Amino acid sequence: MTPIDWLIIGAYFLIIVAIVWWSSRRQETSTDYFLAGRDIGWFAVGASLFASNIGSEHIVGLAGSGAANGMAQAHWELHAWIMIMLAWVFVPFYYRAGVFTMPEFLEKRFDSRSRWVLTIVSLIAYILTKVSVTVYAGALVFKTLLPDTFGTPDNAFWIGAVTTVVLTGIYTVFGGLRAVVYTEVMQTFLLLIGSVFITFFGLEMLGGWGELKMVLADNADQFALWRPNSDPNFPWLGVMIASPIIGIWYWCTDQYIVQRTLSARSLKDARRGAIFGGFLKVWPVFIFLVPGMIGYALQSKGLLPIPVDVDGNVLGDMVFPTMVANLLPVGLRGLVVGGLLSALMSSLASLFNSCATLFTVDIYEKLRPGRSEQTLVRVGRIATSVVVGFGLLWIPIMKRISEGNAGLYDYLQNVQGFLAPPITAVFLLGIFSRRINSEGAFYGLVVGFVLGMFKLTVQTLTQSGVIDPASMLGAIGVFNAYYFSGVLFLFSVILIVLLSYMSEAPTDAKVEGLTFGSVTDAQKLENRESWGWQEVAATVVVLGLVLGVYIYFSFWLG
Repeated sequence: MTPIDWLIIGAYFLIIVAIVWWSSRRQETSTDYFLAGRDIGWFAVGASLFASNIGSEHIVGLAGSGAANGMAQAHWELHAWIMIMLAWVFVPFYYRAGVFTMPEFLEKRFDSRSRWVLTIVSLIAYILTKVSVTVYAGALVFKTLLPDTFGTPDNAFWIGAVTTVVLTGIYTVFGGLRAVVYTEVMQTFLLLIGSVFITFFGLEMLGGWGELKMVLADNADQFALWRPNSDPNFPWLGVMIASPIIGIWYWCTDQYIVQRTLSARSLKDARRGAIFGGFLKVWPVFIFLVPGMIGYALQSKGLLPIPVDVDGNVLGDMVFPTMVANLLPVGLRGLVVGGLLSALMSSLASLFNSCATLFTVDIYEKLRPGRSEQTLVRVGRIATSVVVGFGLLWIPIMKRISEGNAGLYDYLQNVQGFLAPPITAVFLLGIFSRRINSEGAFYGLVVGFVLGMFKLTVQTLTQSGVIDPASMLGAIGVFNAYYFSGVLFLFSVILIVLLSYMSEAPTDAKVEGLTFGSVTDAQKLENRESWGWQEVAATVVVLGLVLGVYIYFSFWLG
């Protein structure tokens, strides 16, 4: 890192300070703080959806997955089609309900028990996935790019982790969602520009796209988009079952993501923002997975010093930081490091604000109703500070987990695959069927969560050698996580339906406007007036891009 690089990073932080100062002056009500006054345009909504998703765990973890597993996890990055579902299927119900949070929507559709369960499960999920992976990935970037700046690489790891968590926490506490969204608009383009340059310089050093395909063709099975069902890690059927379940949970029901659409100034802006976010979501395959494969090819030809493990395998999570450190010229390196910091800070800021929203709206306001708007904003800021504290405490735990795992992205998808199925089942059934009731939803969430956590615990103990893989529990532990996700989803659906039909149906008043079968004529008209040919054309473009990527990479290595 040169003085020019540091100047560029410093300028980036000055812009963030200006945005936070501007946002902090507009925090008079809880709607201002948690939903940016419900006044965000479609462009900012879409950019914020993308930046919230693409954190440092994607830049570091997804590039690492590209180096280790090729295109196997591209299926999760082609979830642009699920964002189209968010735009056309889910957003109208959420926006019409006027809710702050997803648990609040469940209370309107079912009862307060489901709201409590989803709130607690969501907070646990954020600790196990988002805060843990994001902080660790960001610290890894500091360790790789600034190994001697703070004395030793380990010092750089800890200082980087703590500094970014604290700084992100400060701007989230004072700026609220408005600061989060508008900094993410800027961060979106830094991420895209930085990753495009990595791809360009990597291909230039390697000798072009044709050379990349030639190098990877020697291990075509390792880098293929589709793996046989006998593959222990990415059987194509298991992947195609699990990835939509995880995707619908993440993109259509998770507070962390959906909160951006709730902040839109109109239903049209919310829908357009989700479609625009879907367009942006197509590109991570090219700007993160492909650079990972380029890094593998460069290392295999002796052109890039990427660290390897004791067996000689490339350390996937070190690929992207090493490419930044070795490929980029002065100045551009600072820009890309700014993009890496953007990724870390945007994901953490979104996480902190979502946690504060869940705690304030779904826990504090339920326990202490009737509090003033100023009190709710103050509680939201305190809750954000507490989450920042948990983020700091989790750093050493995540360091141990990640160093003993196959990779950040693999860890992330495994945990999400155990959390998502019951939540996905409840939301899908709740919106598509008016007969599903509170009994089915509550017990579906509780039993599904317990089974998912049981699988996660047994799998972790089996992988660490505590449980014998040949035992009955060991068989559960080694059972493919993606197939388990499908089994848990099917079990949750059956349980929810059975319990709902064994008990009393919800009243018409309870479900009005909250299911497809109970939307009023006035609501249908409002929904129809919120879209035109532009939204339809944009949807066709996004779906066409997804299909094109699938077709090309299905045959790209012959």
